[in-house]
Amino acid sequence: MKASAFVYPWDVAGDPGAADRIAGLGVEQATLAAAYHSTRALTPRHPRHRIVTAGHAAVLYPPGGRWAGRELRPYPAGDWAPGDAWGEAAGALAAAGLETHTWVVLAHNSRLGADHPHTSVVNAYGDRYPWAPCIAQPAVRAYLVDLAAEAAVRPGAHGTELESLGWYGLRHLHAHDKTGGVVLGDAGEYLMSLCFCPDCRDGYGGHGLDADKLAAVVRTALEPVWRGAPDGGGWGDVERLLGADTAAATLAWREHTARTLQEDAVAAVRAAAPEGFQVLLHADPVSYHCGANAGVDPAHILSVADGVVVPCVGGMAPLAPFAARAGLDTVLAANLTVVSGLGGSPGTLAADAARAQDAGATELRLYHAGLASDGDLAAVREALSGH
Repeated sequence: MKASAFVYPWDVAGDPGAADRIAGLGVEQATLAAAYHSTRALTPRHPRHRIVTAGHAAVLYPPGGRWAGRELRPYPAGDWAPGDAWGEAAGALAAAGLETHTWVVLAHNSRLGADHPHTSVVNAYGDRYPWAPCIAQPAVRAYLVDLAAEAAVRPGAHGTELESLGWYGLRHLHAHDKTGGVVLGDAGEYLMSLCFCPDCRDGYGGHGLDADKLAAVVRTALEPVWRGAPDGGGWGDVERLLGADTAAATLAWREHTARTLQEDAVAAVRAAAPEGFQVLLHADPVSYHCGANAGVDPAHILSVADGVVVPCVGGMAPLAPFAARAGLDTVLAANLTVVSGLGGSPGTLAADAARAQDAGATELRLYHAGLASDGDLAAVREALSGH
């Protein structure tokens, strides 16, 4: 199977040995971040630094003229990725023989929410999630579609992987995160991720729901959760808490909103890209899930994009719904963490790759070549050498 390693531009720029080291892992491709959220990242081998602090969500190249005069526009990076950091890193990776694809994070942007609070998801209590732009708002959607097209189609890129192209909810490692004191479970996460901004309130109305009454029902449903009652998990628990008809109406609004955004963003990327440009989404096969791996309907998303990147750290089960609907040319990439310190298992990569292939995966994504220790990278090289 073809394998690609995730990489940040700052892993490569300024390190003359980085590109050859990544190519030496045995991967054929690098998935290089072009638009990314705020982060603090380790660079264990870089000759100039060990810690990179990306202070806010940013594009890692000079943004173009399409943003002139617009309220919502991407932020350029600071000193962690100055100038055309993506282009510099991509050039080095290409010279090492690697095909480079862009990695584009979309509806996950704390800086946007801080500067433009009205763009954020608002929960049933009136709390805003500045890290989560509401994808129902027309201005947000226009921003995300244009960002997808610009950040995805960088000079030299052969394809793109679009992350967070859907609803982003409560779950987010935000600053020094202190939200783990109560276990929400799937149902609680869904209820706390329902948005009540003006556009979503209108959207619920279009599906026969009164937004004020819905918010009250959500708050009542969550009261036992705050007291520590166990969450049975799954959609059945959402139906129990909201009522089946109400739950279905909320999901219908959210699914329609996410699907149409995904269709528009992929179409915009294709319109800007050369022929043969590959478009993949980071995706979760459970449509009511939200986050970096957007919840999708597998049949729908595989009719829109060339394939998906699926998180498989907890096992290969998420691959099955996509594999059941995949065509001959569908890319189904199993995303495996190979950084031991982040819960990955590089030592079992060969076995995990075989399990992924048995489950229908056609490619591998390895997270993350820049963050891994030398020992982790050695394990990756060994696994891929016999692959």
